Amino acid sequence: MSGAAARARASLAGMALFDSPLLTPDYSLERRYGEGRRLVCGVDEAGRGPLLGPVVTAAVVLDPANIPDGLDDSKKLSAQVREALFLLIMETALAVALVAAPPALIDKLNIRGATLWAMARSVNGLARRAGIALIDGRDVPPGLCCPGVAIVAGDARSLSIAAASIVAKVTRDRMCAIIHCAFPDYGIARHKGYATAEHLAALQRQGVSPHHRFSFEPVARRATVG
Repeated sequence: MSGAAARARASLAGMALFDSPLLTPDYSLERRYGEGRRLVCGVDEAGRGPLLGPVVTAAVVLDPANIPDGLDDSKKLSAQVREALFLLIMETALAVALVAAPPALIDKLNIRGATLWAMARSVNGLARRAGIALIDGRDVPPGLCCPGVAIVAGDARSLSIAAASIVAKVTRDRMCAIIHCAFPDYGIARHKGYATAEHLAALQRQGVSPHHRFSFEPVARRATVG
């Protein structure tokens, strides 16, 4: 284990990992669909709803003998916990792949199409080919290199999907921090592109940026006004 991963594991010991005990992911879906023979990857996205920035997808193949403690739906975890778990996932997973679909592609395909496009490329880009993909949500992306299974609320049920949700979320948040450096007046580092009051006010004041999604209504309306 690297020094960074060791520090991340140690830091998690003092943190509250779960906001809700109602549903905690486990490895049972991986055992069921992997049948003890196939590599199983979990797939999730971050950033379907924002008005700005990419939608990011991740595919993760966990090592069943070395799964980090505390994996859960990224939305239930604090940013500090997500960052620590991100390091552990990257250190211990058998394979991780990330794809970002930019705003131009979202505008071309719509958000659902761009998300499925990115999910398929995440799975197909894994350094170790998965035997089956567990996909968060209701859709199996077309073009997968392996069979896929859609799992509703998968990030709360599957450890592999939970890991993918964390990797996608942390990566997108870091991308938003970079965008914020170029366009600080929008407050992107705080709202991550979501339609908060701060963001909508900045959109009216500053107009649209190259990172906005022109097919999303508040952005389209402001772009028309000029």
